[in-house]
Amino acid sequence: MMQALGILEGKGFVTLFEATDAMMKAANVKFLGWDKPGSGIVTVYVTGDVAAVKAATDAGVAAANRIGEISGVQVIPRPNADIAKVLPANINLD
Repeated sequence: MMQALGILEGKGFVTLFEATDAMMKAANVKFLGWDKPGSGIVTVYVTGDVAAVKAATDAGVAAANRIGEISGVQVIPRPNADIAKVLPANINLD
């Protein structure tokens, strides 16, 4: 079971690239992947312990807001395994 799932969604690839870089540098989290659902929206997924994922998403939002727009951020502690059914196919929760 995963400790926590962090999801950050924003406008544009460059914005999310900046956010992802900041997230990976700010805390001990693992990059799970990203998705491009459409209309310029890009979503990034990370995992780790709850505190690390929270710190990473906070850093990601701060970095991304300097150059673009964040439309959503969520930290889910101990997500149920069934959540994988609604995630993009390239995001592996194992």
